[in-house]
Amino acid sequence: MPLLTPDAHLRDIADTVARRSAAEPEFQQAVREVLETLEPVLAEHPEYIEAGILERLVEPERQLIFRVPWTDDTGRVRVNRGYRVQFNSALGPYKGGLRFHPSVNLSVVKFLGFEQIFKNALTSQRIGGGKGGSDFDPSDKSDAEVMRFCQSFMTELVHHIGEHTDIPAGDIGVGGREIGYLFGQYRRITQRYEAGVLTGKGIGWGGAEVRTEATGYGAVFFAEEMLLRAGQGIDGRRAIVSGSGNVATYAIEKIQQLGGTAVTASDSSGYIVDERGIDVELLKQVKEVERARISAYAERRPGAHFVASGSVWDVPGEIAFPCATQNELDGDHARTLIAGGLRAVAEGANMPATPEAVARFREAGVLFAPGKAANAGGVATSALEMSQNAARSRWDRDKSESRLRDIMRDVHASTYAASERYGRPGDYVLGANSAAFETVAHAMLAQGVI
Repeated sequence: MPLLTPDAHLRDIADTVARRSAAEPEFQQAVREVLETLEPVLAEHPEYIEAGILERLVEPERQLIFRVPWTDDTGRVRVNRGYRVQFNSALGPYKGGLRFHPSVNLSVVKFLGFEQIFKNALTSQRIGGGKGGSDFDPSDKSDAEVMRFCQSFMTELVHHIGEHTDIPAGDIGVGGREIGYLFGQYRRITQRYEAGVLTGKGIGWGGAEVRTEATGYGAVFFAEEMLLRAGQGIDGRRAIVSGSGNVATYAIEKIQQLGGTAVTASDSSGYIVDERGIDVELLKQVKEVERARISAYAERRPGAHFVASGSVWDVPGEIAFPCATQNELDGDHARTLIAGGLRAVAEGANMPATPEAVARFREAGVLFAPGKAANAGGVATSALEMSQNAARSRWDRDKSESRLRDIMRDVHASTYAASERYGRPGDYVLGANSAAFETVAHAMLAQGVI
């Protein structure tokens, strides 16, 4: 039977995913955004069609859904749902974060896990793709409630992870506190100190320098490389940043270290504008220490103001870093940013720009770095943490940041080279998808149909 043409093959894969995952819009979106760029790759590599690489790639190797019962501070029993999707291990053990947020469902976890395959491949760190989490909301819970939830969550997850199998990390709602509770329960159950089973740990007990900052720093490093390649730079640029978690906070910090001025931050209650540039230490105090709303920043910072309505993307700037959550920046926002003089976008979050927004940016000639490339710094540094754990060593901050910068430079170089190879220099969406896909597909071919 003759092989389908690349175009027909891609349509067939898209139709299959739409049928099998009809109730999973985020996952379908993530798959479509990759498939739309792969025709030239399949035309050059028909063996990928013959081997059914895409048929296998869009289907997770394993999907886990489990009950997470816990008791709140009043003694009431609560029940949440936990997830871990182990998507692809052709390059190494599954690697990807845990997200605790009310919006978490199977579609969200699958979209994140699918993106993680490509992101991890771009880092060249030999790690596979996975993701997990729960619809638990830690933002309004006491430390004791978070601890009890994390212990219950790990009581099930422990059966499915290990430093050579699956290594979770943090994501939205899962920071150092949550990783600590999860690791403690893992130790209690296994009676082993396997530091490499989780990343994002505290510096004093197996964590890596710059891991907390890595995703935000990495997004800025990628943006800098992208701008330098176009004969521009970050120094003197006005930046618009969404979010106020680790990714946004440390993107703001690195932007300003490189001479730019980040003037915004946001959370679910609204956004702040600080024309002098965000005071990073005050932002950390409000969000990391006090866990307060972003409006508390404006109350303490002369000249800053809080906006409860509208969008942070209404604020004009030359560089945009969407660092909050998926699909936060739509086509109308893109039009507003472009009219305000936007030059570049680097996705700090996973899939924060909608397909319409991405299309508008590309049509307008705005440099656009998709999340699988721009925010790969977090997982890359997680892999470095795994290496240090395995060697019982610890790198200092300068070495860790230097290694992160080198990795992001390499991610940019491989992404740009792939865009050139397939005839669209500077198309970072095509470049990231094709470079990552080739890496994973080559490994899958070599290992047979499994």
